[in-house]
This record gives sequence, C-alpha cells and structure tokens, in this order.
Amino acid sequence: MDVTRPEIAEHLDGAFGAGPRRRSELIAAAELRGARQEILATLGRLPDGPFSTLRSLWEHLPEVPRGA
Repeated sequence: MDVTRPEIAEHLDGAFGAGPRRRSELIAAAELRGARQEILATLGRLPDGPFSTLRSLWEHLPEVPRGA
C-alpha cells in the first residue's frame, strides 16, 4: 500500500509543537503513533533536518501523493 501525505500527517500530529525536529525525531514520533513500516521508511529518506513544519517535509518527498 502506498504512503500518502495525509497518512504521514496523521502520524506526525503534534510532532512540531516543541520546535524543529530532525529526521530521527520524526521517525520516533511516527513509531509512537503506530506508523507502519512503509511510513517509517518514507520518513527515513528525509535529510537529517531540522524541519520546523509538516509542510517543510514535502519538498524532500515529492513522490508522496497528496491523497489516496
């Protein structure tokens, strides 16, 4: 099953509340919210960061579709 932007957003809900996050922190946040391996692998393709918003991820993940 493909990974979508809304699915990533669901698993990173609240992850940016305490400031910018690095790739490893985003992966850890997604793991805590029960993300499947495909989501974790997609996040693993990000550069180290830091990322201050969810929107800042998309320029590094252009292949991830906006919806199903």
